[in-house]
Amino acid sequence: AACSHADAMAQSNHTIVLIQYTENPNSRTYMDFETLVQGIDGVCAIYESELKRCNPGVRNIQYDVSDLYKYIDQLTDLSMLIYNAQTTSYIPRGKDWIKTQVFNHLKRQAAQ
Repeated sequence: AACSHADAMAQSNHTIVLIQYTENPNSRTYMDFETLVQGIDGVCAIYESELKRCNPGVRNIQYDVSDLYKYIDQLTDLSMLIYNAQTTSYIPRGKDWIKTQVFNHLKRQAAQ
């Protein structure tokens, strides 16, 4: 049952990504997504935008999942709230959980 619950969560659950880039409270923001998968994509897109900003002359930037992990770790805060329809509440998730989801997501993309 745990696997089917995880699969159901990945398919359709509204996800809010909470992020604080620096110690400055004004760097806090959030993004919301229709699904967990879109939320995970959003986290990857934030990192990719940062890479483009830091390397403006490079067309095709490649990175390793360990680079993404380092980026996540250096953020002051990164968490997700994932809607659970059964309890009609949001489940909070932290950086370690997000890194596991990012890894699995990128592994699935690479296999396609």
